Amino acid sequence: MNAQRIFDRARADTQPPLCYPPYTSTAKRAPLEPLIPIPPTALELGSPLVPLHTCPALCDLTQAGRAPPLGERIIVSGHVTDEDGKPLVGVLIELWQANAAGRYKHLHDTHDAPIDPHFEGSGAVVTDADGAYRFITIKPGAYPWRNHPNAWRPAHLHFSVFGACLLTRLVTQMYFPGDPLLAHDPIFMSIANRAARERLVAPLDWSLTVPEFGLGYRFDIVLGGRSGTPGEQA
Repeated sequence: MNAQRIFDRARADTQPPLCYPPYTSTAKRAPLEPLIPIPPTALELGSPLVPLHTCPALCDLTQAGRAPPLGERIIVSGHVTDEDGKPLVGVLIELWQANAAGRYKHLHDTHDAPIDPHFEGSGAVVTDADGAYRFITIKPGAYPWRNHPNAWRPAHLHFSVFGACLLTRLVTQMYFPGDPLLAHDPIFMSIANRAARERLVAPLDWSLTVPEFGLGYRFDIVLGGRSGTPGEQA
């Protein structure tokens, strides 16, 4: 069996397929022919990402404006590990999201919801010596996305996670527990394996919650392996 088929079988139900018809835009961008593996070069595999001092292990998105942004403050924290549970140090994590009204600060977002002038909606951290990271931000709102009639995306945070080099990248989303929109969301439901799908739902964590400030959610990220964190469609 060739490497491509092994890869396809390993991710058959724990990762989203390249084409998932209920998620209509995948039909337009999914490849029509089998993927062709391209061996990485030594330069690509050995190039470092960022010096560790350029990003802290904590990023506070609520401090980007001249005043506090509107919405519910939350703390999102976790560890990044490999498939064997080993902490990954110096991993670059980027986060971006909609504001509390469900709108991104982006020119192409035409959703009829207010823009918060005090919320940029993006940040970055580097994992510390224990593989840990922490964001302080605002819980995003749901928003319409025109995939199907009356389509609404559940509240979510986007994560981009780089491993040892630019080639080892995971792009994924974090969701919130108890959201009734999850069962109706083709992006979330494209992951056939229920246990894998639920790894994208961050549980409420009282140890991360700060009294009279914000609720804490734990989102641990596993890079690679059968129990790896699911990514997005390519």
